[in-house]
Amino acid sequence: MWRAVRLTLLSIAIATVALAGRPAPASPPIGVKTQPPLALAAVNPAAAEDVDLALVLVSDVSRSIDDAEFTLEKQGYAAAFVDPAVVRAIRGGLLGAIAVSYIEFAGDGQTRTVVGWTAIRDLPSARAFADLLSAAPRSFYGRTAIGAGIDLAVQALAESGFNATRRVIDVCGDGTNNAGREVAAARDDAVAAGITINGLAIVNDHPVSWTFAHVQPPGGLPLYYRENVTGGPGSFVLVVQDFHSFGQAMARKLVTEIAALPSPPLRQKVRPGPSPIGPAQQTERQRMFDGR
Repeated sequence: MWRAVRLTLLSIAIATVALAGRPAPASPPIGVKTQPPLALAAVNPAAAEDVDLALVLVSDVSRSIDDAEFTLEKQGYAAAFVDPAVVRAIRGGLLGAIAVSYIEFAGDGQTRTVVGWTAIRDLPSARAFADLLSAAPRSFYGRTAIGAGIDLAVQALAESGFNATRRVIDVCGDGTNNAGREVAAARDDAVAAGITINGLAIVNDHPVSWTFAHVQPPGGLPLYYRENVTGGPGSFVLVVQDFHSFGQAMARKLVTEIAALPSPPLRQKVRPGPSPIGPAQQTERQRMFDGR
């Protein structure tokens, strides 16, 4: 009996020595969050919501845009999303929903997601998004780093949590890139990731002397946007002659993107044949082509 007890005690002692020789698990450095188990960290693709379009609005709030113009711009965004034509285009999609996020940018390092991802299916959800956008204060004043705005939008699309048939970035501004990363490089990276970038070029016809070259580059701002900012399948630049007509132009742009319309100008007739969009969107497309 005592022999058996001695053998048991000896086994316990050997196991204790073996465990003592192993290094203790390292504690994470202060400030570093530990990762949850893979099964908990993984995102279940089935949980992501399906939408016709994931759209990031990227808006220039640099110092060339004064507070009055910024207010008109925000009012224009809000009016566009509750425009009946835009709501019809959303509801007429195959899935009847889009996801939208709104970003503001100025100089390099001055980027902010003002309104996070929001699913829009009807007028109440469109109005809720418009209200959030309208209530948000201006984020920055500074130079113009369009590339930084595009980079944040690409990141936002990667982390959206939506399964989108199409992914689009809308860049809206009144001047050229004059800070941060080269905008064409940011554009090229986004297009390589399967993202389309469209532009809304706001023509500033009353620039102060120190902003003239910035807002009126050689060949004009629309040409600059076409050559440096926009890209991807079906990309286009829409020109806004002043901030007062911003809302009207934005509504037209949203219908173009949501209903997968050809690039403006929208005057040609729709050719018959199979269409990847819903019947209501086809009707909206014809209405836009006919100028009604």
